[in-house]
Amino acid sequence: MLKAKKDVDSKKLCDAIVEGMQENKAKNITVLDLREIGNAVCDFFVICSGESSTQVEGVSSSVMRHTRKVLKEKPWHIEGKNNAEWVLLDYVNVVVHIFYKDARPFYDLEDLWADAKRTDIPDLN
Repeated sequence: MLKAKKDVDSKKLCDAIVEGMQENKAKNITVLDLREIGNAVCDFFVICSGESSTQVEGVSSSVMRHTRKVLKEKPWHIEGKNNAEWVLLDYVNVVVHIFYKDARPFYDLEDLWADAKRTDIPDLN
C-alpha cells in the first residue's frame, strides 16, 4: 500500500493533533511513531481517552477545528462519530483514535503496536 503524498509534514500534523486534544482536556494521550515499522499503514497513531461520550465528541471536534485552523488540514475519513465510543480521524499519514475511557483497554492499540516508539503526553490540569 502506497502512502499518500505528504502535503503537511506528519510530525507537525501530529503535534497539532495533540494540541487539539489538550484544548478539550483529553486524557492519557499517547503518540505511537510507526515510521520505523516496515508495513505500517501511516506514520503516527495519536491515541487519547475521554471521560464521557460527550467529551469524546468534543475532543474530535477540537482536533478537527485546531488542525484546520493551524495547518489548513482536515481528515480524509471519519469513523464512529455517531456512538462516540471510539472516534477515528484519518489524516492519511496520521491516524487519530479517541476512545471512551472504558473502551480503550479492550482494543489496547498500544500493545498491538508495541514495536512503535511510544511517547506518553502528560495530562494538563
